[in-house]
Amino acid sequence: MAIAVVVLIFVLASGLKGRDELAHLNVCVLVLGDIGRSPRIQYHALSLSRHGYNVTLIGFLGTKPHQDIIEDDRIDILPISELKGLTVGPRIFRYASKVIFQSFQLFYVLMKIEDQGYILMQNPPGLPAIAVTWVASRLRGNQFIIDWHNYGYTIMALTHGENHFIVKLAKWYEKLFGRFSDHNLCVTNAMREDLRKNWNIEATTLYDKPPPIFRETPLKLQHELFIRMGSTYLPFRPSLDVTKEYMELTAFTEHNTQTGAVTRSAGRPALLISSTSWTEDEDFSVLLQALEEYEKFVEAGHKLPSLVCVITGKGPQKEYYKKLIDSKEFHHIKICTPWLEAEDYPVLLGSADLGVCLHKSSSGLDLPMKVVDMFGCCLPVCAIHFQCLHELVKHEENGLIFKDSKELSEQLKLLFSDFPGDQGKLGIFRKNLRESGQQRWDENWDHNVLPLIKEHCD
Repeated sequence: MAIAVVVLIFVLASGLKGRDELAHLNVCVLVLGDIGRSPRIQYHALSLSRHGYNVTLIGFLGTKPHQDIIEDDRIDILPISELKGLTVGPRIFRYASKVIFQSFQLFYVLMKIEDQGYILMQNPPGLPAIAVTWVASRLRGNQFIIDWHNYGYTIMALTHGENHFIVKLAKWYEKLFGRFSDHNLCVTNAMREDLRKNWNIEATTLYDKPPPIFRETPLKLQHELFIRMGSTYLPFRPSLDVTKEYMELTAFTEHNTQTGAVTRSAGRPALLISSTSWTEDEDFSVLLQALEEYEKFVEAGHKLPSLVCVITGKGPQKEYYKKLIDSKEFHHIKICTPWLEAEDYPVLLGSADLGVCLHKSSSGLDLPMKVVDMFGCCLPVCAIHFQCLHELVKHEENGLIFKDSKELSEQLKLLFSDFPGDQGKLGIFRKNLRESGQQRWDENWDHNVLPLIKEHCD
């Protein structure tokens, strides 16, 4: 194996041409994951393109990327295969085979692409991407930047436990090769301090910020989305006993086909939304238990609206939770679990009444991007507590923080007690978000990343 690696490096390196004078205008943006489910990586690519850089975007092509990525002439998507490794044998050998296959594939791709000024890589996933990218960047003379979203070993620890051999090995690997990068970005000040103190890595904090597509959705666009959603998902359809002449109806809106006017339906349900990757760091039983308590509040006579709860996303635990959801017998709550096109997701967020976030962070050092997007749409949030959440969610200002299902159920009762009025806490939180003058992605990126690129890479 070692001989094969040496031979491959020699063959590829010997074929390299002299450094291209315009290489500094070429950028490789890399994620060893699904490009379509990696919004921050897509935003990096669009920002680089906006400033005149030619971008090679490398990753798995499982989910359709945003249309802006597809239509951008400066962005070239280079898909790589999501290799599974062996399907038989002990788990450790199957995992090792996957890492080896991905290492060879990624190294080959990085050595054969057009000369690049630098490589910007998302971590996690970083095994084997950090080591392979570092080797390729040294051979080709690229600057190597890691964008730290979290620590990969902490995600592995959710499944295996922090004392498992493979978790300890992953931590050693991540710590060692993470120090070999030329520059580093990270998502919170807490992570920046941890990288500096415990990893001897200096990083620039680049908070996730919403791009302009995340905004409050005009009522007409809301209605159009609800009509489309209603063709597939029952909770978006009007009640069967409701019919009105010259009116196109959804569960939330009414469209007068003669005048063209769109209004909100009287007695409409509240639209609750949560987004998830259906992984171990989000326990959706917390939300389901809170909804059960909410149902009891309604049946006990509290003046509360019915709920439509939309949980978007894909991931390994989705089928497990879908079965759990199907086992519930709600009378005042409807739940659906769609996967939305990239263009529809911000429209739905901008149409919702309240967001719920169950992301707890395996490291306690990253922040949920879904909340950033919700705030971009001026959508108040109830979020589960973890270490550095205060860097994003301000309790009693732009949302509420809860610790368990009981607290969440009480918060739902409190926030929807005035629904659909806008004078209660829910309306105040939305007003605060509208008036906050929150920074957007482009401004944030231009301030924190562009100077680094121009200083070190141009």
